[in-house]
Amino acid sequence: MDRMSYKYTESGLDNVVIHNMDVVEDDTGELVYSIKNLIGLHKVIAHSIITRDTGIQPNELRFLRTEIGLTQSELAKRVNKDAQTVGRWERGECPIDPNAELVIRMLAAERLDIDTNMSVEELIEKCVPAAKLRPIEIDGSDPENYRLVA
Repeated sequence: MDRMSYKYTESGLDNVVIHNMDVVEDDTGELVYSIKNLIGLHKVIAHSIITRDTGIQPNELRFLRTEIGLTQSELAKRVNKDAQTVGRWERGECPIDPNAELVIRMLAAERLDIDTNMSVEELIEKCVPAAKLRPIEIDGSDPENYRLVA
């Protein structure tokens, strides 16, 4: 069994890379990646998005919304917007309102039981649009304890 890096696009995000994953070769010679503890993996991805120093990207907003189990309409109610606005944010048609983004980060942290060790003031400072999407790199060597690569 080898260990390799894997670009995890199944999350709906194109910037997640899991390093040190167990990989096996099937009977036809194809590499097979096995993702264990999907809940733990998604929690680490969410933690990275919530605590990152730049604004949430459209596909990251969709990821967080689905992870916390809300529809666009339900999320819109929580941030005092309409569902069309949330849809526009998720499609990247307009920037996410920074105040709404703060509420979304706090809601996701609460719903997913993520301890950010950050104050509201520290979180609001992170709600700044990013010019470039940064990768989310995860150590997959121990699927029971996924962690961000520093």
